[in-house]
Amino acid sequence: MPKSKVRKKASSPPPVDRRTPVKAKSASPSHPIYVGVMLGMMLLGLLWLVVNYLAGPKIPFMAELGPWNFAVGFGLMIIGLLMTMKWR
Repeated sequence: MPKSKVRKKASSPPPVDRRTPVKAKSASPSHPIYVGVMLGMMLLGLLWLVVNYLAGPKIPFMAELGPWNFAVGFGLMIIGLLMTMKWR
C-alpha cells in the first residue's frame, strides 16, 4: 500500500489591517454636580422608604399612595444606580 504524502501549509503573511486607526477621545471626569445628584437620588430613595416605614400612615399623601411608596423609593434608588454607569 502506498504511503500518503504529507502536505505542508504555505506560510502566508499575516492579514493586513485595512482600517485607519482612530484616536479615542479621552473622557473627562464627571461634573461634581452630577455626582451629587447621583448620590442624592439614591439617598432620597432610601429616605423615602425609611419615612414610609416609620410614619407612612400619618403623612396624608404617603397614605394615599399606599404600596406605590415602594415603587417611588426603589425607583429613585434605581435612577441613582443607573446614573453610576455614566459616572467617570
